[in-house]
Order: sequence, then C-alpha cells, then structure tokens
Amino acid sequence: MSASPTPSGPAAPSASSPSPAFRAAYGRALALWPVPVEPVEHEGEFGTTRVNACGAVGRPPLVLLGGGGATSAGWYARVAELARTHRVHAVDVPGTPGLTVPTGRPLRRPADLMAWLDGLLDGLGLDRVALMGHSYGGWIAAGYAVHAPDRVERLVLLDPTQVFAGYRVSYLVRAVPLLVRPGEAGARRFLAWECGGGPGVAPELVRLMGVGGREFRGVRPVTGARPELARLAAAGTSVLVLVAGGSRAHDVWKVGAAAGRGLPGARVVTVPGVGHHALPELRSAAVEGELSGFLTGGAESG
Repeated sequence: MSASPTPSGPAAPSASSPSPAFRAAYGRALALWPVPVEPVEHEGEFGTTRVNACGAVGRPPLVLLGGGGATSAGWYARVAELARTHRVHAVDVPGTPGLTVPTGRPLRRPADLMAWLDGLLDGLGLDRVALMGHSYGGWIAAGYAVHAPDRVERLVLLDPTQVFAGYRVSYLVRAVPLLVRPGEAGARRFLAWECGGGPGVAPELVRLMGVGGREFRGVRPVTGARPELARLAAAGTSVLVLVAGGSRAHDVWKVGAAAGRGLPGARVVTVPGVGHHALPELRSAAVEGELSGFLTGGAESG
C-alpha cells in the first residue's frame, strides 16, 4: 500500500521479532526473485535495517525503496535485469511491514528518515548511488535527492505518491479500511479494484500485504510535505519518472504534468494500462528499456 493518509508523527514500534507467519509469507514472496538473494542486516541508530542484495559486488550501486505494504520482496520482476548492470540493494523501509526492526532512536519526522538513509548508505559503504522508489518509497527517494543531491547520481520515481499530486479521495476511501480491518481478503479486494482490468499483483505479495497489515497494525510511516521540486531541479540530478497510466491512487494527468513542469529536465513517461500497485511487477520490454537505458546512461533526461 502507499503512504498512510494519516498525518506525520512518531512511528509506532513493530514487534522486535516478526512472527513465524509473517516470516513465512515474506519468504514465499522473496522466493519469487529469479536471482540469488543476499540478505544484509545493517545496525544503525534507528535499529536494524534489512536489505536484500543481488548483483555482482563492484558494479554501480542501485538502492530500491518500495511502497508501504509490499516490502523489498516486491521488486522481484525488476531485479534480474537491474542486477545485470548494478549491485542492487532492496530495502525494507522502517515504518512499514518488513524485517527492518526499529529498536533504536524513533523515527518521528522526515528529517529522521533522511538521517536513517544517510546512515544506511554509510553502513553499506555507498558514497553515491542510483536511487529508485515506488509509491511511498518514491516520496522518500525524491526527498533524499533534495536532502543529499551529492549522493544521488540518478533518481527513478515509479508512480510516486505525494510528490507531484495528492491522493484521489476514492483511493483513500478504499484504503482506510485496510488500516482498520487489515487482512488478506481486504488486501485482495483493494488491489483488484486498484489494478482494474490491468496486470495484477502476485498472490504471494497479496498474502504478504494481508499478513503484514495484521501484524504491523498501528505502525504508520513517517510522512510530511511534498519534496521541494525547485531544489531538486536546481541540483541537476538526472531523473526518470514512470507514471502508471491506470493508477487510481492519484490523477495520472496531474502527476505527469506536474512532473514535467516541476522537473523540466526530467524524462517523464506514462506506462499505459497498469495500476499503481502493479507497476513494479509489470513484465514489459518497454519499461525494462526505459530503466536500463536511463540507469546506464543511454537515455539522458530531456
């Protein structure tokens, strides 16, 4: 699920050790990865961050930040192609379901999220990275590119929420019950509605979203204002924005128009026929081409 519609505030602590049911669902979702997974746990001031890595050590680093409900396992359809050219680090974002355990200093404000990501990159030994975020992860990625432009070489935003436009009321109406009565059945209905007649979300990820919603009930991601696009544009960071043409999370036209207007040097592409939640899983040669070309420098912004 995307970022919570609730106001910014302290993230409630999750269980110090996720339950066997959540770990089992997480493992089944992670088994979708078609490449070997190297689990990494980074100890920092905000707790232990789980990172799933793949690709040869020494290749250019790429950090992936997913949406609020899918965990890092949700990148399964992207990682094989990305790992051909990059060392991929897929992160379980704190304040959302996953194997990241926030046992340290509480994350309370957007500035804390930036400090968390600073510490994670330092701990992984990554000075400058390509950064890709989907949904809530896109909001974090865009904010981080404003916070530390010298550390973000390239920025990819996959249908980011709360960056270029707000939520549709209809989306919030459908999403809020998942916070009140979380579970697999509700997650399945919500995702089927949001995906419409387009590609869907893998059953393993639907299951994980349902189990995670129950187990992490009460945990809310830290949210805040939209990133300052003028500062991002001034930094000269290469940016690719992929808009889900069938997204029900926000107004697709407004997102594309605001991205082009706010980041005049960015490459903005609308991917037709796919919903907000299904975009990271979309099997598409066109999407693969956009991502690989941009990340390897073959498709410069503009």
